[in-house]
Amino acid sequence: MKRHVRDSFFVVGEGVLEIDDRGEATTRQPSTAEELRRFRFSRLGPKGPRTDEETRVALATAITSNVPQPDSADPAVPAGFTYLGQFVDHDLTMDRTESQLGQDVNLDELMQGRSPALDLDSVYGRGPRDKDDQVFYAEDGVKLKVGTTTPVPFPDEGTNVPFEGFDLPRRGGTAGTAADRRLPLIPDSRNDENLVVAQTHLAFIRFHNRVVDELALTGLTGERLFRAAKELVVRHYQWMLKTDHLPRIIDPAIVDDVFTNGRKFFEVPGKHHGRDNTPTMPIEFSVASYRFGHSQVRGAYQWNRVFNSTGPGGIASLFLLFTFTGVSGNFDPSSATPADLDDVNRGPLFTLPSNWIADFRRLYDFTEAERDDLVPPAEFGGGNVTKRIDTLLVDPLTQLPAGTFGGRGTAFREIERNLAFRNLTRASMMELASGQQIAELFGVEPLTAEQILVGNGGAVVDGLSEEQQARLVEATPLWFYILREAEIGNGRMGPVGGRITAEVFHRAMEGSRISIVRSPYWRPTLGPDSSTFRMVDLLLFAFEGKADLLNPLGDPQPAPGN
Repeated sequence: MKRHVRDSFFVVGEGVLEIDDRGEATTRQPSTAEELRRFRFSRLGPKGPRTDEETRVALATAITSNVPQPDSADPAVPAGFTYLGQFVDHDLTMDRTESQLGQDVNLDELMQGRSPALDLDSVYGRGPRDKDDQVFYAEDGVKLKVGTTTPVPFPDEGTNVPFEGFDLPRRGGTAGTAADRRLPLIPDSRNDENLVVAQTHLAFIRFHNRVVDELALTGLTGERLFRAAKELVVRHYQWMLKTDHLPRIIDPAIVDDVFTNGRKFFEVPGKHHGRDNTPTMPIEFSVASYRFGHSQVRGAYQWNRVFNSTGPGGIASLFLLFTFTGVSGNFDPSSATPADLDDVNRGPLFTLPSNWIADFRRLYDFTEAERDDLVPPAEFGGGNVTKRIDTLLVDPLTQLPAGTFGGRGTAFREIERNLAFRNLTRASMMELASGQQIAELFGVEPLTAEQILVGNGGAVVDGLSEEQQARLVEATPLWFYILREAEIGNGRMGPVGGRITAEVFHRAMEGSRISIVRSPYWRPTLGPDSSTFRMVDLLLFAFEGKADLLNPLGDPQPAPGN
């Protein structure tokens, strides 16, 4: 199974950075073959100082403290974007050559497959002609497979039926553990680690299949139809990221500058001399700036008519959204602890129960597309917005199920379930540049000591000793710095975190085989006009604009007399 968390990084020009059996950070030089068989990271800034474990524990404890947390500021960000961000991360870091390591792969394929690209390879893999990836595709070799949910009697007959096309396709069969049988038939199993990202992946499968149906009307068939559909899907996906996703999480002026005037710091055109000009991924992005989404996660969600604050199943806790997956969970509602989810033989169901199908109206705001008919009823647990991007993580993230970091069946310390500790530890292992070092590199004014220590309604670091606080001010771990910067900036990433993130997105689009950056005159055709294609437009197209597909379980019925 693909691990969610990397414990080893191949950094171009440095070697393999990893944690050894004693928990110590090491660097070693790989063989030539090993070099080519690793995802390609790079270092944007200088090396920085490591953070001792005592400080990492104290800071992680402050970040995950059980305190009230503000929602995203005006304009509020719909909660689906938290998990769209996770889906995008898996697309960027998907290694589509993984299944080919024992076979002949030419150098161009190998370099491209090990490079970050925004090309939906987490959905497509290496395509339907690849013998290992054919399993993801329908019999026609053009459409992607979908799965069917399992009928359950709770709470009523509306959920006691199978829904075809509302779960990921799954391995099934009778061999292996129960967990093996639940594994999703998708190129990147990380997209089944929580239910929101799993249903997001399913929406992209449906988007592709709907595009196939539309293009088939033009007479295209077979491989030509698949290639045309994939190209149209990827271009619309990139447009949506550029115009809808990024401006919600980054100061829009930074996004506009990068996509209008180009990159200033990362693999700048004319200065970058990488092999075949294939992109790398800076560890400052992977280990720090793109972990901003961890602070957006809510502790519970209004999920559908069954699982919401006024529904028969109660609100959907974050733990339950791990439970009802095949990779992190077991589809078993009696699971009560992370240890229950770690049991690979627990649970009688092998596909998603019908009562856990997403109501996408609660995850996105369809009034943006002037679809007032797609607003969930507020009195029955309405929609969700993200938490503000800041230095606080909800405390359920101190108790990650082992399946979220590839730890099922392994021994680990309890602190390693804490997501903030994992992030800080990985950055220390990598000797990541401090926030101050990147601010100096970018020529921007660094945060003040007061901003770092006090912030703006985020983590309270009084639990750190005076000496630890002094070190925090002098060399702030980059991830914490970027979150503080967003906290000061009303919930959007600023000149350090925003610049890193926007430039990596731009480079990953430029380096993709299908690219709107290299095709600057391309415009979307599946949205309301030639300049607009948002996530709500993607969902409307994927689900045919129908309320009963975006919300197949329907709404609760008002009590008699109401």
